[in-house]
Amino acid sequence: MKALLTLGLLLLSATVQAKVYEHCELARTLKRSGMDGYRGVRLADWVCLTQHASNFDTEAINYNSTNQSTDYGIFQINSRQWCDDGKTAGAVNACGIPCSALLQDDITQAIQCAKRVVRDPQGIRAWVAWRDHCQNRDLSQYVGDYVD
Repeated sequence: MKALLTLGLLLLSATVQAKVYEHCELARTLKRSGMDGYRGVRLADWVCLTQHASNFDTEAINYNSTNQSTDYGIFQINSRQWCDDGKTAGAVNACGIPCSALLQDDITQAIQCAKRVVRDPQGIRAWVAWRDHCQNRDLSQYVGDYVD
């Protein structure tokens, strides 16, 4: 019985692990997805943003006590404006997706929503992590020679 319980716990823990991208892997994925230069946002800005927002973790979740919203996924997309988590009062859901879609290992929907965010008048400045850690900085170390 103990072995069965241990096996069950191991299986459960394996199913809830997030994908944490390697720096190079994420840069290549974003480039293949048309993020480099999208709405004038360089690939280095996207990589810098995701490192400082989520540390490349697809299942990162952060609660904002100031406005009772939550940031989801690798881009830390906010539930107040961009997705529906079923608990943020007055949510707009401009991306038209459940926030849980932003927590998938396959970041295709997260990328589409991030593109929607930068089409908004604020653009990439919508992300505090980008403003605090990437804006007006040399970001050359974020893309290097490893992006095809």
